[in-house]
Amino acid sequence: MAHQYNATASTDPEALVTIEIEGLSSMESGPPKEFGGSGEQWSPEDLIVAAVADCFVLSFKAVATASRYQWSSISCTVTGTLDKVERAMQFTAFNIKATLTVAAGADVERAKKLLEKSEQVCFITNSLKAKKELEVDVQVA
Repeated sequence: MAHQYNATASTDPEALVTIEIEGLSSMESGPPKEFGGSGEQWSPEDLIVAAVADCFVLSFKAVATASRYQWSSISCTVTGTLDKVERAMQFTAFNIKATLTVAAGADVERAKKLLEKSEQVCFITNSLKAKKELEVDVQVA
């Protein structure tokens, strides 16, 4: 079953880019500081790294629910590496650091396996050709 998602980006020579998705609040984006922007709004680079983090967390929630695994909180920090490859800029790697908090007595090894499965099923990282590296930390509260 295929799903389609539509977004519109528009601007003029002097303005930031307005990003719109039907039914959601619009947002502005611009280039990051590294490419001459102010760094005061989301950039496409920020959005793709945030999408990796968001998809990982949402994937974990789905995997944990399907596995009936109890957990307290999850945090995911993603570092994306943008580099020139054969004269074209592209993301070459995403380092995903996930910290999961579970209750005392929880099966920590199972938690690690569910985190790894979450990385495997994340459709955002599956859609990108960059190298992925997952680091997990399960903390017992």
